[in-house]
Amino acid sequence: MRRLRLNLRGPGRRAGTAALLLAALAGLAGLAGCASVGYLAHSVHGHVSLLRQARPVPEWLGDASTPEPLRQRLALSQRMRDYAVSELKLPDNASYRRYAELGRPAAVWNVVAAPELELKLRTWCFPVVGCVGYRGYYDRARAEAEAESLRAQGYEALVYGVPAYSTLGRLDWLGGDPLLNTFINYPEGELARMIFHELSHQVAYAAGDTVFNESFATAVERIGGERWLREHGSPEARAEYAKFDRRRREFQALVLDYRGRLEALYRSELPPEGKRARKAELFAQLREEHQRLKRERWDGFAGYDAWFARANNASLGLVAAYNALVPGFERLFAAQQGDFGRFYAEVRRLAEAPREERRRALGADEAR
Repeated sequence: MRRLRLNLRGPGRRAGTAALLLAALAGLAGLAGCASVGYLAHSVHGHVSLLRQARPVPEWLGDASTPEPLRQRLALSQRMRDYAVSELKLPDNASYRRYAELGRPAAVWNVVAAPELELKLRTWCFPVVGCVGYRGYYDRARAEAEAESLRAQGYEALVYGVPAYSTLGRLDWLGGDPLLNTFINYPEGELARMIFHELSHQVAYAAGDTVFNESFATAVERIGGERWLREHGSPEARAEYAKFDRRRREFQALVLDYRGRLEALYRSELPPEGKRARKAELFAQLREEHQRLKRERWDGFAGYDAWFARANNASLGLVAAYNALVPGFERLFAAQQGDFGRFYAEVRRLAEAPREERRRALGADEAR
């Protein structure tokens, strides 16, 4: 799950709205993770500040000061939003009908962490949403401080910017999740995927199962994004997306391959010092493979350089969380003859089922 949003209308409503928001964020804390009153206050303040900047898209379109490139992207986003409802059967509500300029490159900064010789992400647990493998901050310095604290405890930690996050549709009455400057200028195929992904989190949510939730949303964004481009994208947009997506899939295949190798290593009978030595070798090989891909297939594309430079157990665990069950969801969609309504009904049923049943239904070899 990447995100969150809301809109305050009128000073007379602010006391009641803030209290309800506090309760909502206490339940939805999985989007960032509030383990203390101080953290919860930070989350509430950050979310309220974000939503106060959101204005309805028609206002931006009717404002003569809105730059023409932004005007075109906002108009495109609304066509995608309508498509999400009419063709993908995603929720028809206030989400992505407003836009906010945040003046920063990320909506929040997430912290993820994993032990030195494990790939399982550290989790933070909350009411309603269960346990999730990340903790988010509206202030990067706070996120970096949390990561340093985790490293001092022996974890490998990573801080990364998140372009959007979801309130699961539970704060729609406050304005829903808005479009943001952090992703509005994505290539057309990626913008469509972002909107479809975030709306998918409003369809089904399994408390405490990040892999299930993110893999489901990733499957919907793939299916929906490809359909959008096929039916509405220009030849240039389709070509741009094909090149982008080919690199992404090759990146994911490479990372998941080495994740499997590292997982086998960590489960082996080698002593800790042996595991550390082999781990260093595998990460060095992973970086070499990345350089080969850049040189031989990506025309020098450097978009993943920072990821490989910082790659550790936490970053590998994060990639798996978004992709591990995607093939199972795609098979499930095909089994429902491509009927989104039936597909979502089955996903909601699985979200309520025991974790082991979810994994069996999606063809997973093991409960992740």
